[in-house]
Amino acid sequence: MRKELSPFIVMDILKLAQEIPDVVHLEIGEPDLEPPPGVIERLNWAVSKGLFNYTPSLGLWELRERIAKHYRDYYGVDIDPNRVVITTGTSSAFLVAYSILFDIGERVALADPSYPCYKNFAHLLGVEPVFINVDESTNYQITPEHLEGLDIKGVHISSPSNPTGTLYDEENLKALCEYCKERNIYLISDEIYHGLVYEGKERTALEFWDRAIVINGFSKFFCMPGFRVGWMILPEDLIRRAEVVMQNIYICAPTLSQYSALGAFDYDYLSKVKETFKRRRDLLYEGIKDILPIKGKPSGAFYLWADISEYSQDAYEFCLEVLKGAKVALTPGIDFGKNQTNHFVRLAYTRREEELKEAINRLREFLS
Repeated sequence: MRKELSPFIVMDILKLAQEIPDVVHLEIGEPDLEPPPGVIERLNWAVSKGLFNYTPSLGLWELRERIAKHYRDYYGVDIDPNRVVITTGTSSAFLVAYSILFDIGERVALADPSYPCYKNFAHLLGVEPVFINVDESTNYQITPEHLEGLDIKGVHISSPSNPTGTLYDEENLKALCEYCKERNIYLISDEIYHGLVYEGKERTALEFWDRAIVINGFSKFFCMPGFRVGWMILPEDLIRRAEVVMQNIYICAPTLSQYSALGAFDYDYLSKVKETFKRRRDLLYEGIKDILPIKGKPSGAFYLWADISEYSQDAYEFCLEVLKGAKVALTPGIDFGKNQTNHFVRLAYTRREEELKEAINRLREFLS
C-alpha cells in the first residue's frame, strides 16, 4: 500500500495567519518583487497575437534555446537546446523526473531536512525515499560518505537548500557527481534558487557531469511564481521518455507563461533582485541571531533556519504561539523532515525591509 502524503504544514499556518489582522508573513517562500519588465512585455505581445494554443510538450523551441544560452552565459556550459525540457513549474519537473528514473520500490536518497514535496512525489509513484540526516557539520550537504553502503537508484539534492539556505560547495558537488557516475546512480540537482546566492558562486551539476538531471525554473530568482513555468535538462536518452509522460499528465506548460519567460533574462534587473534579497537576509539575520540561533551558513535562497530549542521542543506549537502572541507567521521545522526538526523554524525574508524590522521587533519583545 502506498503511503499517505504528508500535509504541507506551512499552508495550514498561512490559512490561520490570514484570519488574523496585521500579521507579518515570514512563512511562505514566494518572492514579492515584480518580474523583469520584459516578462510583461512578452506577455502582452503574446496576448496581442492570440497565442493561446498548445505548444509542443517539450516546450516552446525559442524558450528552450534561450535557456541553453543562459547556461552558456551564466555558467560557461554548452547545452544542446534539445536537452532542455519546459515544465509546469519545478513541481511537475520533479514528478516527471521521478517517473522516468525510478520503478516502484526503487530508492532515492534525500536530505533530512529538505523540501517536503520531494518525499511526497516519491510516495505518489511508489518510490522509497531514503532519508539522510544532515546538519551544520557538513553545512547541511549530503556528501559521498553519507551514501556509502546505501542501496539507492538516485540521490536528490538542492543547492541552495530549502529550508537552510546553504549552498553545495564546488568540491562536494564535484565529488557527488563522480560518486554517482562511478556507481550508475542518478543525480537530480534542484537549482531553483540559483541566482539568489550572496557569498560564493553557485555551480550547476552540469559543470561536473553531463548526465546530471538539473531542474530549475522561473518562480524564485526570476520572480514569476504564478506563471508556473520551469525546466529540466536531461541526458538525450531520457528526453523521449519525459515527453511521453508530459504529453499524458499536462500536455505542455502554460503557453502564455512560456512566451513571457523569454523576457526574463534581464541580468541587470536580476542583479537588483539579488541585492534586495541580500539586504533583507543581512537585516533579518543580524536582527534575530542572538535570540534565535541560525544553524548553517545561509548563503543563498531566502530562508533562515533558526534554532528554537531554548524556548520549545515543539516547532508547530511554537509557531502557533508566535502567530497569536507576536503576530509573526513562521514555518515549523517539522515540515522538512524528522531530523531534530521539532527544534527549528524557517523564516522567509520575502517581505519589505520595513516589515522585516517590524517582525524583528515583535519577535524580540515576545521571546524576551
